[in-house]
Formats: sequence, C-alpha cells, structure tokens
Amino acid sequence: MKTLQQIIDSSDKIVFFGGAGVSTESGIPDFRSQDGLYNQKYDYPPEQIISHTFFMKHTEEFYRFYCDKMLALDAKPNAAHLKLAEMEEKGKLDCVITQNIDGLHQAAGSKRVYELHGSVHRNYCMKCGKSYSAEFVKNCGGVPRCECGGLIKPDVVLYEEQLDSECIDNSIAAIASCDTLIIAGTSLTVYPAAGFVRYFKGNDLVLINRDPTPMDSSCDLVIHDSVGKVLGAITV
Repeated sequence: MKTLQQIIDSSDKIVFFGGAGVSTESGIPDFRSQDGLYNQKYDYPPEQIISHTFFMKHTEEFYRFYCDKMLALDAKPNAAHLKLAEMEEKGKLDCVITQNIDGLHQAAGSKRVYELHGSVHRNYCMKCGKSYSAEFVKNCGGVPRCECGGLIKPDVVLYEEQLDSECIDNSIAAIASCDTLIIAGTSLTVYPAAGFVRYFKGNDLVLINRDPTPMDSSCDLVIHDSVGKVLGAITV
C-alpha cells in the first residue's frame, strides 16, 4: 500500500483499467469465480445465453437470464468507484476503461469512462432506434418491445459481436499515453480487451486483483486483495 501511494503521488496521468472484480463489492456477480455466473446451473450455459445468436433465436430465455442476473439496478458504487471519481476530479486520473456494463463509475461521479462492453442503461429498438431505460427493460415482464413493435436490445456487447471501434481507439490511446496504468478486478483472459495492456509504455504497471493473473510477473506492483479495500485506503 505504501508503494502504491508513492506511485500515485508521483504520477501525472493515471489510467484505470477495470473488470468485474471492481463491482463485486457492490453485489454484482462476476463470471469466472467459484460463485460466478459461469459456475451456476441454467438450462443453457451462460456463455451461450449472452451470445448474439441466442439473443435472436431464444429472446425470451435471454431476457429471463439477463433481467435476473445482469440487471442489478439497485447496486450502489463502492469505495473503488468513489475513489476513482475523486482521483479524476483532482486531476490525477485521466480516464476509466471498464469491461463492466453496470454504469457504477458514472453513478459515482466519473466523467471520462470508456465502456468496452457497453451499458445496461442504454437500450434501443432494433427497428426504429428509439432509446429505452434499463428500468423499462427490467419491468416489462418479458421480451421488451418498442411502441413501434420492434424488439428492444440492450446496448451491451454480446458474444459474436464486435467492440465499438471508437471506444477501442480511445482506450488504446489513453493507455499508450499514461505514465501509470492500474489494472484491477480482472482475470485478463477476455480478449480483445486484455490485449490492450501491451500498448502501455509508461513507468508503473500496477495490478490489483483478488486472485493471481497471467500478467502478475509482468507488473511493477501486484496486490492480491479486494479493489475497494485497496483503493479506498489511498489519499489524493
């Protein structure tokens, strides 16, 4: 913690790259841990359910899973989200790059957030393009339909879908130009996002994660602990 504090104090431009472990302390389940979504039992594997093909072919089953397990609209930002917003406000943090779709960084006050996998808070009609809230989707009681009759789709990146190219470009540019990159709450196994780390050319590569990752040996500082506990103890 002392070393992390020293790194943050001496940094002029920090970028934060986060995954599901940033939001687990807010009560949102991750995917790959022992209690994660991939280790729970459903009629179909979760990896299959959250694919584009499954969404189109089994829309009702998709929304049953999605509303039950992926729309945690009562979740609140935790100490990690709040600290990152404070760091940005005080000019220490350049941006947040997140693999999460829960919108908790914005709820905490972060302004510059690149959402690689989209957001549950943006939903659109596939026929006319009209936007709908996450609350509308959650409360519709089945497959959400637009007033025009079109199917409403969450603006989240499903398996078989491509990431937004502008979001990718902005994320890579931020990583390539920062002096400190803090990676937190991610197993670094989801590509292409995990590959963004190779663009870092700065001074300090920091990894905060509960479990070991394939990147541990390549980092300047590794802390195996909860993200909220670690970041919450930082002063800016």
